[in-house]
Amino acid sequence: MSGSSDDAAAGTNCRLYLITPPAIDLRSFPDQLARALDAGDVGCVQLRLKDAEDDAIRRACDVLRPVAQDRDVAFLLNDRADLAIATGCDGAHLGQGDGDHAAARALLGPRILGITCHGSRHLAMEAGELGADYVAFGAFFSTDTKAVEHRAELELLQWWAEVMEVPVVAIGGITAANCAPLVQAGADFLAVVGAVWNHPDGPAAGIRAMNAAIAAAQGGE
Repeated sequence: MSGSSDDAAAGTNCRLYLITPPAIDLRSFPDQLARALDAGDVGCVQLRLKDAEDDAIRRACDVLRPVAQDRDVAFLLNDRADLAIATGCDGAHLGQGDGDHAAARALLGPRILGITCHGSRHLAMEAGELGADYVAFGAFFSTDTKAVEHRAELELLQWWAEVMEVPVVAIGGITAANCAPLVQAGADFLAVVGAVWNHPDGPAAGIRAMNAAIAAAQGGE
């Protein structure tokens, strides 16, 4: 995934979609992010700072965006298409309650728009019709990152991969130990938080473990 909608739809092999931890320290996190991205393949980074003030989000984007973009990794902002534009991000990821998706599509232009669709075929079809560059299904597993309000089934990934060309992101409690069925069902990206940032040997080891697990699930590709 890189900084345009055409690029976002081009990939075939499953890749990592790295989401930032719920809280970050801008004094140390840029180096942690750099080490993680240098450890293996990552398709994009999503900055997810719930309930943060606009100024804090802007500062975080200014510091972290170059870390990703200098490594040819797309940098997306959660929730806010307007701030994504203002801070030079490659796009935005929006939940179902994050404003007018059609307006966000128009505002973002060639930048990436991803939309959370929970476990709903209907929401995913709507997102595809309005021009989303990817849809996100989940949660597939329990997670400590956020309260799980919606569950998604493996069959949903399989159905989407068979009938649609829009890439699909699987999210929710994904680890190196449980990701294989998602990869084999057709997920284009695996969204991860704890599997990387809470890895006992550090984030770089988390990236390596996830990439190894993806490769194994794809038959060693």
